[in-house]
Order: sequence, then structure tokens, then C-alpha cells
Amino acid sequence: MLEVLLVDDEPTIRLSVGDALSDAGYHVTLAADGAEASALVTKRVYDVVISDIRMPKLDGLSLFHRIREVAPETDVILVTAYGAVEDAVLALKDGARDYLTKPFDTDELLVRLARLAERHDLRRQLADARKQLARKEKVRDIIGDAPPMIRLMDRIETFADTEAPVLVLGESGTGKELIAQRLHHLSSRADRAFVAVHCAAFPETLIEAELFGHERGAFTGAVRRRDGRFKVADGGTLFLDEVAEIPLPAQAKLLRVVQDGCFEPLGTSTPVRVDVRLISATHRDLKRCVQEGTFREDLYYRLNVLDLTAPPLRDRRADLPVLVEHFLRRFSPDPDKPPAIAPQAWAALTNHPFPGNVRELEHAIQHAVVLSRGAEIQAWHLPRDVAGDDVDVPHSPQSDTIEPLSTAIKAFEHEYLLRALRTAEGKRSKAAQLLGISRKNLWEKLKSHDISDEDLL
Repeated sequence: MLEVLLVDDEPTIRLSVGDALSDAGYHVTLAADGAEASALVTKRVYDVVISDIRMPKLDGLSLFHRIREVAPETDVILVTAYGAVEDAVLALKDGARDYLTKPFDTDELLVRLARLAERHDLRRQLADARKQLARKEKVRDIIGDAPPMIRLMDRIETFADTEAPVLVLGESGTGKELIAQRLHHLSSRADRAFVAVHCAAFPETLIEAELFGHERGAFTGAVRRRDGRFKVADGGTLFLDEVAEIPLPAQAKLLRVVQDGCFEPLGTSTPVRVDVRLISATHRDLKRCVQEGTFREDLYYRLNVLDLTAPPLRDRRADLPVLVEHFLRRFSPDPDKPPAIAPQAWAALTNHPFPGNVRELEHAIQHAVVLSRGAEIQAWHLPRDVAGDDVDVPHSPQSDTIEPLSTAIKAFEHEYLLRALRTAEGKRSKAAQLLGISRKNLWEKLKSHDISDEDLL
């Protein structure tokens, strides 16, 4: 039922109309003048405000413009004497919902409110539908119905409606960010921001600025003010991937945010307060990190209020067929006609341990789809470490096909970047030095080729 604010300086009209609205089932609040109503609308959102135009302290038109500022979704019905109809018509052009002229029939007001009630009900239904559609569009499916995955999904649904921090544990490539996304999109914060930060991707000197923001001149290179990820995620969810890689000084500031909901950007002592649901993830043993002194014990217990474990692929082998089919459809030019898999290739997939888990499987299928060119996937289309060293690549006319130069260059660059990273033992600064490019340029190239640490396995 509608929440109605009735504003009129005449006590007789205020009380009689208020009683009629209450008898009709509306929740009614009374205000004796525009100033009192202005104070009320700043504290509470009403569905409809019915206001006289001519009032002391603050007139109805000024109140209408105030409502437009603080509660633009609130409908306003203005009540005016015949001589002030022109003012009401101008207000209609500015967004007022309706107007009545004095003296008015209470039944007429009830009819108009009934129409507004229908509009509000439809608006709520549409908002719910949009939210459901947005969730369906945003949530990437977590594929699999093996027993470990069923247990995981049950826990995700249980945790989604809470505000408590969640720690997602699991090996690299098991889909920890996917779990965090599903937690967010099943939560009450689904229509707000989901912000992911890969903590291992930032050097120790920049991680605090990335998380908490900075003022101009806070450090060398800070040419302008920038909000941190916590501020960007305000009202939504912040996902800290590989949280164990955060250095100890930044852990202290992170602890304060978790405890108090506030932090100070670099270069300022002014606290910033945020409302963020925190989800963290790591492939490391955080308890061991605490024992070794690389992770704060108090922060560990703050982050680990609720925990989820992403099962490795070896513990959910029954999901291999559905995962393979999913990736075949994703990477095929025609998702409705994915390529078939030859028995030898399927044997290679089922026998491989997949230490890189689902991410390694995803890359293997993508590799095979590209090389097979739409034909049946053979074992030699799979990456060498999946297919095995005994698989020979047969000579065929396709192997002599000249590809576009841009495709060949991209394939060469992808392999050369991997080679440089392996030579540098995964150290990006050293790899950038070997390649003769900046660390920023290397980071951009790795991102464009979708190369992560798991590709170096």
C-alpha cells in the first residue's frame, strides 16, 4: 500500500482528508506546512506527497522542487485554488504527477491515488524483473554437478544473503573469482558494483594506492587524484584475489577497513567511510602464512568469517564431459555446431591430471578449436603437455596454409612472451628487461594475450 504524505495548513482539511485516506488503506503522515513536510521527506521516502500550494513558511511549489531533489521517484499531487491553476500546470511540466482544484471531492482523490497505486505496483514488478534479468545476464554459470560442486553451490546460496566476509580457498585455476561473482549476483547487492583486484599484479609500492586511492602528489607519478577500489566498490562487493600477496603495511590498513569501514587515502588524513561486502581468495595456506609471519593473524580471522573451497578438477572428474562441451561451444565460431572430439583426443583429456585445473582445460580446448579449424579435434590439436610427447603431428595440406600475417604475428608473440616469462622464472620485471620493453607494456601484452601465471606450469 502507498505511503502518503498529506500537507495542508488548514487543520479541518488535513484531518478529514487524512482520515479518508487511512480508511481506504493508505499509510498516511500529516504535515501542517511546507517546512515540516520538507524535513520529513529528507528522512523518509514517500510514494506520494499531496500538498497545498498556498502555505506559510514554505509554499507547495518550493516543497515540490525540494522533493524533486531528494526523492525524484516520489509522485507529487498539488492542490490549488482556481486562481493558481497556472502554477500547478507549470509544475506538471516540471514533473508533478497531478493537481486538484479546491474544493475537491475526496472520492476523486481516491480514484487518482488508486491509479498511482497501480503504477507503483507495475514499477516494482518491472524493477524486480530487470534485477532478475540482470542477474541472469551477469552471472557466468558455474559448470558441473559432481557431488563437490553440489555442496559448493549449496554453501554459496547460503552465504549469498549475508554481509559477512567470505574467504574462498582453492588451487589456481579452480574458478575462485567465478564463485565470488556468483556470491555477489545472488546477494542483495547484485545491482551494485562488483570490483575485482588481483593483488599479486601490483608491486608493493602501488597496492595501497590501488586499494585505498591517493591524492595528487601523494607519491611520484601521482599526477591527479584517484579513488581506490574500495571507494569504487562502495555499496557493492570487493573481491581481493590472491589476498595473501598483500604486504604487511597494506594489511594493517585493510584490517581497519574490515573492522571500521573506513580508511585514509594516500596523501590525506581525512577518513573515507565505505559500505563494502568483502570476498577474498587465495591458493596459499593462510594459516601457514600466519605462522611464517607474512600474514596478520587478526586480519586472517576477520577475512575468514565464512569460507568456501573450490574443488580441484581431479576431485570432480565426472564434470569433465560437461566442461569440455561448454568450452567447445564457447570457442567455436558456430556455438550450435561445435567440433567433435576423436577418441584419442578424448583419452588424452581424461588421462591428463590438469594441475592447472579448469583454467588449464579451458586453454587446452581453445587451443584445440583454433588448430582444428572446425574439423574433428585430434590429439595433436591439444597442447603438447596434454596430448603427450608420443603424439606426432601429421603432415597435411592444412599445415602449409598461409595464415594472415596478423594472426601469425600474434601467435608468435604469445609463444615468445611465454618463453621470456619462463626464462625469467615468472618475474615480470626481469621478463620485461629481457624483452626490452617497460613493465607496463609487458602487463598490457600479457592481458591482451590472456596470459596468467598458470600458463607457465
